[in-house]
Amino acid sequence: MLNVPTQSFPAAGSQQRVAPAGQSGRNKVALKPGHSLMDWIRFAKSGRDHTGLRGRLIEVTEEELKKHGRRDDCWTCIRGMVYNVTPYMDYHPGGEEELMKAAGKDGTELFDQVHRWVNYESMLKECLVGRMAIKPLAVKALSQKKVVSSKLNGLTPPLPPAPLMASPTSPSSMMLRPTGFAPPSEKDSRPRFDWFQTDSTVNIVVYTKRKIPRSGCATIDLQGGVLRLEALLGNMSYMLHLRLTEEVEGSVEVQTAGSVGKVQLSIPKQAKGKWASVGQPLEFHNSFLRQKDRALHYRDCVLVSKTEVNHNTSVFRLQLGCGSAMHVPVGKHVYLKTQVQDAEVVKPYTPVEQSLIPVVPVVPVDPVDPVDPASQDQTHGSDLFLMIKVYPDGLFTPQLDTLHIGDHLMVSGPEGPFSLRPLRDVTHLYLLAAGTGFTPMARLIQLSLQDLGSIKSTKLLLFNRQEKDITWRSQLDELAARDQRFQVEYVLSEPGDGWPGQKGRVEQSMLRDFLSRPQGSRVYVCVCGPSAFTELTEELVRQQGFNQEEVHTFQG
Repeated sequence: MLNVPTQSFPAAGSQQRVAPAGQSGRNKVALKPGHSLMDWIRFAKSGRDHTGLRGRLIEVTEEELKKHGRRDDCWTCIRGMVYNVTPYMDYHPGGEEELMKAAGKDGTELFDQVHRWVNYESMLKECLVGRMAIKPLAVKALSQKKVVSSKLNGLTPPLPPAPLMASPTSPSSMMLRPTGFAPPSEKDSRPRFDWFQTDSTVNIVVYTKRKIPRSGCATIDLQGGVLRLEALLGNMSYMLHLRLTEEVEGSVEVQTAGSVGKVQLSIPKQAKGKWASVGQPLEFHNSFLRQKDRALHYRDCVLVSKTEVNHNTSVFRLQLGCGSAMHVPVGKHVYLKTQVQDAEVVKPYTPVEQSLIPVVPVVPVDPVDPVDPASQDQTHGSDLFLMIKVYPDGLFTPQLDTLHIGDHLMVSGPEGPFSLRPLRDVTHLYLLAAGTGFTPMARLIQLSLQDLGSIKSTKLLLFNRQEKDITWRSQLDELAARDQRFQVEYVLSEPGDGWPGQKGRVEQSMLRDFLSRPQGSRVYVCVCGPSAFTELTEELVRQQGFNQEEVHTFQG
């Protein structure tokens, strides 16, 4: 599976080139003619021996790996698999310097920092040398029994799963815990789960032990009797993974209670009756890991509509299957995966809402039992709306543009480092975006106006080349007219005659007029756009006196 760029990797205007706040981006090099990504695909499939082993796969020790740390003999390890990346040196957009940082050693962490979503297995398939040798760990005592664990690439395999049984002391709620493990203490901040059932449904409840956003945080997949739930909690990921005891219908209903941090699933049984247990745990069940340590998981989606936004941008509406639901937290992105020229291609996109102007249904309030809006599931999680710009000379987006209603795409779960935590108590939110860098700002605008009561002012400064390139302009103008807390200004680098707005590119005096810090305020700045724009804008914002904790730059 390959990440195919618009013109280079990452594309010149891609968010993948954006560095986290406070860091510089990766060095990019100009590739030699004939060394593009598609040239690498052809070269990799040429039938040449790219490993020097004549097709043999070997087991590689750490000592052997260290011997191959030169420019002309470079091996590296990614998640336990060893690759000879020597032939790839001249094709790597980051240059040989970046690859040499992982020469002769485990490069997993470095790889994850830059683009862990790329399927290196496909990209470097012809360069596979073999597997890292498994090293035995010291024998440790567990529950007065000695067990031997082994380690592959620094990851300890999970303990063998234990069946989940109903607690005999709690028949009504049937709390489930792996046998042989002590129940968590009341002060334990790890999420936990419980389950209960009726004659016709099985219900699973996740207690996250923290508030969760109204937009939700859980991704659910139910297929072939296997349930997978992943909840994103800050930079952590909580997962349930079960083979259900009995057969169920293929649908799942999800409810979230944001204020108490609860996610509840309801799954119809195929046959009425009582279950003795909810199911058998599978790999990584009931695990709580850093999100970056969790492998990406894809599910099938169907294109149900495509709505034109401007001359080269459309909103693609993707529908998940009846057994899937996805609540993408604000500021996160997903990856699309499709086939292009016999290669799997992956690109990140940030979901938007169907419209910037929310259509809020009128719900009568019961004065006796008023409903807390934060306790309601605000989205069904069955549809994703992605604003996608089509690049005529690109390899990925033209393929998307040829999709017909009813065609299928694979979509990953949510990813990204953005957190809502810094927005607590913020009074003034500034959004600086260029081109399609507007997409993460769209939901941030809605969040600031609907859910974050502390924010008194949200201002968007949107940069484009020409007036026709502005996305959702009429909606932005309408929102600004409706809500005095929101303001939008447009800047064009190639304005037409009669353009009344600002002209030019981002520069210090422009930001000096736009950014302000009223007395007693708490401010936050978000930046997104092509790499050159983002890096320059972040530097200019810092020169205005904003510190690292007050600035977030989006990256893919």
